[in-house]
Amino acid sequence: MTTNNVLLPERIQKLVQALSSGVYEREDTIRLCLLAALSGESVFLLGPPGIAKSYIAKRLIEAFDDSQFFEYLMTRFSTPEEVFGPLSIQELKDNGKYVRLTEGYLPSADVVFLDEIWKAGPAILNTLLTVVNERVYRNGSEVLPVPMRLLVTASNELPEPDSGLDALYDRMLVRIFVNRIQEKGNFKRLLTGESGETRVEIGPEISIKAQEYQQWQSQIDQVSLSDDVFEKIYALKMLLEREADDPSHAFPVEELYISDRRWKKAVRLLKASAFFNGRKDVNPVDLLLLQECLWHSPESRVVVSDTMRKFASNICFNQQEALALALEAGEDIKVLSDDIIDVLGHTVDTELSMRKEKVKVDLSQARRYSVNMSNDLIKLVMLDSNPSVSEKEKGDSRWVYVDATEFEKKIKSGACDVYGYVNKNTNLCMLKFDVDGEHCLVIKDIANRPVSVAIAGVDDSDSHAFTEWQTKNEAAIAKIEEAKHLIRIARVQLNAALPHHFANSELLEVIASSITDAEESLQRQTMKFEKSAFRVRMLTDYFA
Repeated sequence: MTTNNVLLPERIQKLVQALSSGVYEREDTIRLCLLAALSGESVFLLGPPGIAKSYIAKRLIEAFDDSQFFEYLMTRFSTPEEVFGPLSIQELKDNGKYVRLTEGYLPSADVVFLDEIWKAGPAILNTLLTVVNERVYRNGSEVLPVPMRLLVTASNELPEPDSGLDALYDRMLVRIFVNRIQEKGNFKRLLTGESGETRVEIGPEISIKAQEYQQWQSQIDQVSLSDDVFEKIYALKMLLEREADDPSHAFPVEELYISDRRWKKAVRLLKASAFFNGRKDVNPVDLLLLQECLWHSPESRVVVSDTMRKFASNICFNQQEALALALEAGEDIKVLSDDIIDVLGHTVDTELSMRKEKVKVDLSQARRYSVNMSNDLIKLVMLDSNPSVSEKEKGDSRWVYVDATEFEKKIKSGACDVYGYVNKNTNLCMLKFDVDGEHCLVIKDIANRPVSVAIAGVDDSDSHAFTEWQTKNEAAIAKIEEAKHLIRIARVQLNAALPHHFANSELLEVIASSITDAEESLQRQTMKFEKSAFRVRMLTDYFA
């Protein structure tokens, strides 16, 4: 932004507040109409009669300094003279030219409101299409620039299929459904005359001057659209196209068709949103405005709204991708832990002695350790995360030391109790050992759950396997770190976009809640993950 635009967001906020004063349940509509005006786009208001559609348009003219307003209620009998100006009899008499006197009519207006737009005849609508497309009016042999910054059209119906009005309707970028007043208190204020004045006073310090309006148009085009934001727009496009392919919808598939032209114009609206919010690039929050650009009918509006909620809660800030990465990392570490148990878990031999099966553990290769005055100790490493095998040693038990001779003797009968040391604690604890149904040696934790163990010096001879496990562990850690990074970026980007002058407040709440939920879910997953990942990372040290 240039220096003189540093305070622009605050100015726009004041302008929105002034235009919305005394208006009930129309604030969002006024915000979007103002954004459309600031970016030179057109608006279509759909809704029943008598709900202040023209009132909204009249309010918007107050935003522009020294501007003209034109409004007209279309009927089947409307003529071009009533919209574009009467023919000049003098010009026809003197020069034989058909020239209209446009002053005070649509070609000279800055803000235009056309009610019941679809009731107009082809002569009006075809000329209007040229005005909207090119911002010029062909008056006889002259081509006059049209100063129109905002065209607001309204109707309680949509153009008839095959009426030839699709091209004009497609130019109405922002489409807003305006309903009756819903909240009881607001309805009472309306009935008791507290609904404010039709005309509002906009101070010269915030009203929009013609020169700066033109300057803003070039600055809007300089706002950047990053590859990341583009990917999100494309993801939304794919979601809507999948909805268009869904045969269960009770409306024609064409109502979910979105032209390339509409997407292109919508992106400029997003850039305008970023610019007037004080940013140099489009933020994912700006994409929420697409909800009012992509529907065609009330039925397709419901589908677009539902799709936008899914988009806002899952895709807009990479929430779904972050949680999927965390889930994938969790699955990776589980598979890795299972593999470690399968490879390192000590399998015992059995032999028959006096018709009874005896367990045989070969400790000849086991490394010997010393704790206190005990020298002939072996080390058994727990292969599951966070087991506590003694009431005296709460928390994460990583290994135990037991007397080799005593252990070898007692384990012959299977389940046995042996005194030993846990981790680096020099206090003796009673430890419970057993052999499971697959002949694997286990130690029981304080909840009597079996925990697989491996014997240092016996089961840890494959250094290649340890190297491979570390590689897989680091890859899983990288995924969880990327997930945390995505959510951190999401929070930063959301905060950077607030307050937002134009976005739908409900969708903003959806995004904020989804990021909070993702943060909490990721925190829970991370706590569990990190214990397993730490154990794998320290595995070599545990066997030392």
